[in-house]
Amino acid sequence: MSRRRWLIVVLSFAVALGISGYIVWKGWSEQGAPPLIPWWAHGFALVVVGVEILARGLKLHWSAAAIGVRLKLGAAVRVILGGDFAAAITPGRSGAEPARFLVLAEAGLPAASIILVLFVELFLELVSLVIIVAAMALIFRGSGGVIGLMVGVIGAWTVLVGAAAVIGWYLSHRNTHGKPPEWAKRLGFNAGAWRRVQHALRALRASLGSLRTARMGPLVAATLASSVHVAARLSVLVVIVRAIAPETAVAPLVLWSLVIMYGSSIAPAPGGGGAVEFSFKLAFASLLAADILAGSLIWWRFYTFYLYMIFGALAAGSTVLRALRERPEELLEEARAP
Repeated sequence: MSRRRWLIVVLSFAVALGISGYIVWKGWSEQGAPPLIPWWAHGFALVVVGVEILARGLKLHWSAAAIGVRLKLGAAVRVILGGDFAAAITPGRSGAEPARFLVLAEAGLPAASIILVLFVELFLELVSLVIIVAAMALIFRGSGGVIGLMVGVIGAWTVLVGAAAVIGWYLSHRNTHGKPPEWAKRLGFNAGAWRRVQHALRALRASLGSLRTARMGPLVAATLASSVHVAARLSVLVVIVRAIAPETAVAPLVLWSLVIMYGSSIAPAPGGGGAVEFSFKLAFASLLAADILAGSLIWWRFYTFYLYMIFGALAAGSTVLRALRERPEELLEEARAP
């Protein structure tokens, strides 16, 4: 990443931390001393984070197994943590897929297999979200407008995933021969780089047929693991808030967590640029006392964002930075290298 991009990252995080600091100062100045979160709540939150990371690693591992691609669980965990780190420091989470691509390439997977594995994993994420949303709509059916907002957010996310799938299918069938189109030239692909892209697209088109013969056992297991990871993420705020305010209703904590986490994924600034913190205050200002809201915001963001960023930096930091520095054709070349 260039110095300019690092400056954008620093400014975005500064805004996010500034908004958090303001919320904390306002809440604690009004209510006095901050509420203490019991040690067992921190321990439980760490267990939830561990379960969530393991579930996502298993999802990627089983997604690959379903289509006949060998991917070790340790490498799968490194892929998802590297993606978390890249997503945190890039605008609109745009660095996540290049980073995941390069980590998978380092694990020895060819380009076509990488694209197919990531496609299957993303599709199963969508399926698990639909399952979770349907379950919450039934369990919390008296929650009114929040349910509608939740469905709207997930519906928009579904449209984006569907659009990506259609684009991938279109490219694998229409752009596998000939010179690079104008849009590819604008992205920096020269003739040699575009030939490598075409090679990957032809391999992808051939590999897509393997979805028809995918093994159902690993697919079902991956879907269950994906559902566990979503449920674990949504439980973090419940653990934190009810540890200090046990009378708080569970439904808004779960529903608003989902809306904020997936809705904020479209925020253009790295780390959300304060959008998550602002949305959190807007969503829970009428539900939580000011001091509880401030404390919950700090620890919820730590256990759902900052801790993953730290783990990702430790697990695949150098690989992620290389992925963000290199051009798309260089990533493809690395993926093809023995």
